[in-house]
Amino acid sequence: MTTAKLQCRTGEGTRPRGGGRTFGPVGRGARSSRLLGMGASPAESGSVTPWSRRLAGAPISWGVCEVPDWGRILAPDRVLAEMASLGLRATELGPVGYLGADPADVRRLLSAHGLRAVGGFVPLVLHDPAEWDRSRGEAGRSARMLEEVGAEVFVTAAVADERFGRPLALDSSGWDHLLAGLAELDELCAAHGLRQVLHPHVGTQVETAQDVERVLAASEVSWCFDTGHLAVAGVDVVEFAERHAARVGHVHLKDVRRAIAGPVRAGERTLAQATKDGLFCALGQGDVPVATVVERLEVAGYDGWYVLEQDVAIDRGADLESVHPADAVAVSLAYLEARGLVLGPGVARGSIEPEHRRSVQTTRGPAAEDRPGSR
Repeated sequence: MTTAKLQCRTGEGTRPRGGGRTFGPVGRGARSSRLLGMGASPAESGSVTPWSRRLAGAPISWGVCEVPDWGRILAPDRVLAEMASLGLRATELGPVGYLGADPADVRRLLSAHGLRAVGGFVPLVLHDPAEWDRSRGEAGRSARMLEEVGAEVFVTAAVADERFGRPLALDSSGWDHLLAGLAELDELCAAHGLRQVLHPHVGTQVETAQDVERVLAASEVSWCFDTGHLAVAGVDVVEFAERHAARVGHVHLKDVRRAIAGPVRAGERTLAQATKDGLFCALGQGDVPVATVVERLEVAGYDGWYVLEQDVAIDRGADLESVHPADAVAVSLAYLEARGLVLGPGVARGSIEPEHRRSVQTTRGPAAEDRPGSR
């Protein structure tokens, strides 16, 4: 959804990790013939977690972003209430600190909305040895938070600096430090029962197709397969799913408009500018074959989370009563449903928009303007 004020950039598993801790779906597992669009139901039980129970939301779809000066940040209660009203039962945490600094408070907040934590996005400087102590300390704090709120996935973004500055042209030493940092983070996260995944992301040190291939070849890190950011980078996302499914530990489902992605890839337009121009859109409204990607991953045995992400930037002067980011999320859910991908429990077929709108009317409050902002 794009308006004058709102721009859209558009289960429970049982695999033990981290000292035997059991937590939800990560990585790959045995598959049955019950794939997407083949009658899977949230009520079914068996060795494979129903796909619909592996679908989560993310605050970025409501404009909550850690990038400085991104836009207006909506209050957590509104975001979580609208998320839950759409039938979602899990979410990423958003920017570090967005839902609170105390794990017990975060758990209570999520529980109040019937949500569980999936993971969190953590931007870190990995290429600069002078920054490593600070980055490792921040990673440790984030990992402890994620562990204590019951999350499973630590989503790393390798940023140039803590203000999301433009990516640097790294020499071989810089790349060596970045790759070594990823390896250390794998160990740190495993000690907290988490899986680290690297998020290729526009505006970070791993943003181009060449960057992606370099890290794939030189590191064993798992990947956050973000269909939107990889498409912007010029990566064939269907081929990525077919070739690298064994490396995928987490998925962000995004759609993008190719005509706007080209100038971003060429460095002619910033991510923030492109987002305001409609780079990211609801699933099915852009040029990314999202359903095909999911089918390829499922056939390959991926059994991790799928997170709905439609990056949004809300103007600081927007009238919040006229801003409805949940509408675009509802469109994405309808796209999945139309292709036989069953939605999570609690979603009334054919009544998604009225249901979430009724909830929105009673939960809207003032924006949390100064909260840290996720992708």
